[in-house]
Amino acid sequence: MEEVVLCGASAYNKKYYLNEDFFGLPQQVKDELKIMCVLFTEDVGGTVQLVFDGDGELEFRASCDEGDLLYDEIGCGLKLKQLQQTRQDLLEGLQLYYQLLYVG
Repeated sequence: MEEVVLCGASAYNKKYYLNEDFFGLPQQVKDELKIMCVLFTEDVGGTVQLVFDGDGELEFRASCDEGDLLYDEIGCGLKLKQLQQTRQDLLEGLQLYYQLLYVG
């Protein structure tokens, strides 16, 4: 099974993306995802994506453009760890939702 992007945000073009396959999620969940991604890029810069891998596991992917001197690489790692802890219920719920509907 191939990877599926759930959502993402970019500090470069100040945009947020939610995969249309997930428009059916409750509004509160969609709002939380947007806030989480946008605040992440505001704090550390670069881009962030939440991606379901081939096994249906949800993972964060953060990156930056080459030569981006404002990107906070250390802050990125700390922020990802913080989000995985403070948003554990949300992330586990999304993973279960995806595995039930798409992985089987």
